[in-house]
Amino acid sequence: MLKVAVFGTGHLGKFHLNNWKEIEGVELVGFYDPNEKAAKAVAEKYQLQRYTDAEELMSLCDAADIVAPTNYHFELCEMAVRKGKHVFVEKPMCNTMEEANELVKLVREANVKLQVGHVERFNPAFLAVKDLQLNPMFIEVHRLSQFNPRGTEVSVILDLMIHDIDIIMSMVKSDVKNVYANGVAVMTDTPDIANVRIEFDNGCVANLTSSRISMKKMRKIRLFQRDAYIGIDFLEKKSEIIRMKGSEDKDAFTFDIDTNKGKKTIAISNPAVQEVNAIKMELEQFRDAILHNQHVPVSEVDGLRAMEVAHQILQKIQRTTV
Repeated sequence: MLKVAVFGTGHLGKFHLNNWKEIEGVELVGFYDPNEKAAKAVAEKYQLQRYTDAEELMSLCDAADIVAPTNYHFELCEMAVRKGKHVFVEKPMCNTMEEANELVKLVREANVKLQVGHVERFNPAFLAVKDLQLNPMFIEVHRLSQFNPRGTEVSVILDLMIHDIDIIMSMVKSDVKNVYANGVAVMTDTPDIANVRIEFDNGCVANLTSSRISMKKMRKIRLFQRDAYIGIDFLEKKSEIIRMKGSEDKDAFTFDIDTNKGKKTIAISNPAVQEVNAIKMELEQFRDAILHNQHVPVSEVDGLRAMEVAHQILQKIQRTTV
């Protein structure tokens, strides 16, 4: 039985508690949250022991689930790793690059598992296409949300855009060549809206727009590659593939077009999207990685790469606003 402790029981922390209680092979040993009022409510609702000393709780678990605000991530992760505990930590992995690099070093030295909570990797719309031959050369991303004070301790880059940065880095097997960015702080002291262009060594270009002050919600990625367009709607849980007709989905809708190379048949298909609880799936895979000594699906190195790009973006924005 894997003993798990949860550190931080705010909005997202409660989702983690709900899912951990449903996952087999796991025992919740307690939670840590310094907010007296919130902690009392959680203890009563979940009938779970609350600890006021994070180090005491850390010594009682096999794995720490860290869902605290970003500025506490490194402190709690370091404590866990130095005690030989496995770690699940919400994105972004750390608040600064110095912290992130130090954490990667500590994890390697301690030989423990660390998984970063990039939950969009488990979004059913992405799962429906991720096993396709993805080789995008142009990527267009829109992630828009309405303003919510929760999460504003970091910029929109580390709050929202980092989801898409991680997805893109997992698909594009190439190093980043150039980053261009612009952003504006509207409601907070850090950028609330940003537009970014990332150029890769293999020629792929990604344009990303993220906003947390939009009137509507949108979470879409569009991928363009040779002979194919792939659309992923993370919000509506839908995917679409448009490509030249081959031996693909027999249920695809097809039509012919005339080109300068003759008549081509276009096939449009919507891959089957399974009902998936993304948070539960990422936590289950974290459990399996520990119990069966497997690789975690989103490692500390993945978290570091996403942070490196995110901080390049932040540096570019700072230069344009000085």
